Amino acid sequence: MEISNLKLLNFRNYETLDLNFSSKTNIIYGNNGMGKTNIIEAIYILALSRTFRMGHDDVVIKKGKTIAKIEGLIKDNIYNTYKIVISDTGKRIKINNNQITKISDYISKINVILFHPDDLKIIKDTPMTRRKLLNIEISGINKDYVIYLNNYNKILKQRNAYLKALSTKKFSNNTYLNILTDNLIETGLHIVQIREYFIHQINEYIGEYYLKITNKGPLTLKFKSEFKNKTKAQLQKMYTENISREIIIGKTLFGPQHDDLEFMIAGEPVKEFSSVGEQKNSVLAFKLAEIKNIVTNFHKKPILILDDLFSELDQEKINNILNLIDEDMQTFITTTDISLVSPELLAKSKVFQVVNGLVKEEVNNGK
Repeated sequence: MEISNLKLLNFRNYETLDLNFSSKTNIIYGNNGMGKTNIIEAIYILALSRTFRMGHDDVVIKKGKTIAKIEGLIKDNIYNTYKIVISDTGKRIKINNNQITKISDYISKINVILFHPDDLKIIKDTPMTRRKLLNIEISGINKDYVIYLNNYNKILKQRNAYLKALSTKKFSNNTYLNILTDNLIETGLHIVQIREYFIHQINEYIGEYYLKITNKGPLTLKFKSEFKNKTKAQLQKMYTENISREIIIGKTLFGPQHDDLEFMIAGEPVKEFSSVGEQKNSVLAFKLAEIKNIVTNFHKKPILILDDLFSELDQEKINNILNLIDEDMQTFITTTDISLVSPELLAKSKVFQVVNGLVKEEVNNGK
């Protein structure tokens, strides 16, 4: 899988942009604030219909403009044109000029694996951050998961609203609550099973990659869920036994919205016992394991984006990581310092310099 051409209109600091990429390695360099991350953000949005940065989608619209457009020519056996138009009223998505009305029909068509400096917060941050990671990564390869997740969130919102109504004695009949609870359990079990299977797949490869990066290990992922290894009947009993507490609080106390993911090295939590460097390497091993999972189970190579890689790791770890990346997989690397890139990598890469929203393709390189 690869993106051969990217066109932008009124996106971030770009009024217009039209770039052709190498099918292998692309290096984008420039000082901070020049717009290099905006390019890879556009590729990411084209794949997942959402930004990896903070804020609503419409923040990508160039100041003073009303819409932003992202268009990419994507090769996945055949070439298809993907287009996303973003305005303050929402998004419009097209594939080959055919309107896509459901996000679940779009997500997972373009596989992108992103390593971004903010990913280093995954281990130390809250469970919500790690659930978000699971949701994004699984959505990129499983369209059914998107449907289950959207349905679950709707049911959860309805159930919480009804619990609050019961707590204020606006209603006294629990029949509707029981229906919502059953729907919540059924949908939640699907979500947890998919999450558990995804983590199982990642655990097949993550230890191997961590060992190759650090010569240490083993690294594994531990999935924590109140629904894990429970039947529907057991979960119904759990909700029944706690219904009084939920009504008093006016909130659903159990479910996949409380799931968590724990990184473990030699059986010890990385969050508690590992250095910052080990945490960084753990996240990178996770990303590499994702790539292996997609290649092995879906028989395609994702687009890999490494944002600001050279500022986050020492040279030895960078070399170890780059040696683990398939040279035939399309890769985007951004950096503020082109001198940190080895001459060997430069020679086989297409290089772009970004200065104040102007992108110049280097001509003295190998691609």
